[in-house]
Amino acid sequence: MKVIYSVIAPIYNEIDNISSLVSRVKEVMNSSGESWELILVDDGSTDGSTEKIRELAQNDKTVRPVIFARNFGHQVAITAGWDYARGDAIVIIDADLQDPPEIILELSKKWKEGYEVVYAVRGEREGESWFKKFTAAMFYRLIHWITDVEIPVDTGDFRLMDRKVVNVLKQMKERHRFPRGMSAWVGFKQIGVEYKRAARTAGVTKYPFSKMLKLALNAITGFSYFPLQMATYFGFFSAGLSVLAIPVVIYMRIMGSGAFTGQATTLIAVLFFGGVQLISLGVLGEYIGRLYDEAKGRPLYVVREAPED
Repeated sequence: MKVIYSVIAPIYNEIDNISSLVSRVKEVMNSSGESWELILVDDGSTDGSTEKIRELAQNDKTVRPVIFARNFGHQVAITAGWDYARGDAIVIIDADLQDPPEIILELSKKWKEGYEVVYAVRGEREGESWFKKFTAAMFYRLIHWITDVEIPVDTGDFRLMDRKVVNVLKQMKERHRFPRGMSAWVGFKQIGVEYKRAARTAGVTKYPFSKMLKLALNAITGFSYFPLQMATYFGFFSAGLSVLAIPVVIYMRIMGSGAFTGQATTLIAVLFFGGVQLISLGVLGEYIGRLYDEAKGRPLYVVREAPED
């Protein structure tokens, strides 16, 4: 049977949401009148989600489980979904139901109009603290500003992509992944659909500030040389500052000023420039560490169980 839609939902400790997710996706996709499948990628869950996914798959052939051997991360789970998807249109959706499955039909309309990537834009965000909203807004705008590709602001991984787009994405095997940036990088005809992001129905967020920071680092190092350029800018700034300071210090010494005498000034200058050097080394280390990970050539994920085509 030819599959038109593949819906991918990464799962990590979402035992309280899985049944509702499957039920709502099933209702929405059945109303489309097209053939579809739901790929649940279990990312090393420990709360019983794995057993629940197996149970749902046994009772419903549209549910296809991909079970990881351990936790590999949300971005890698999305990649596994791409690898196992059989549809002409591939949808990525979160399992916590903050991304309403009903929006899939709106994404599908744009796809049928000829758009190859249809991303969902978060117009409103319910049930989130001001800190979460503020840091998310800053994250999206920072990434948009410093990366080398036009990544739309206020968009997550919730999107629909044409098969030809996913075939290109499957060739991109970098380990530190940022799917929303990758889908922007490949190009094709893209458009956004605004929606209201719902509050989480159950469970806790899997993206605290620490993981958002790690995701930001992956986005920046994967799509921008800006941090490396900043190290260069600091170097030129420091050198320029020292060149300008030399005649000033000479003049003040001749005039008998004691402003630049003593070890305190020297210590402050050494600490400042030492800090700049350490930051620069840290930035270089981030890029070199990623090169090391790529050079090892390990698989992105290990699957314990997967459906047969």
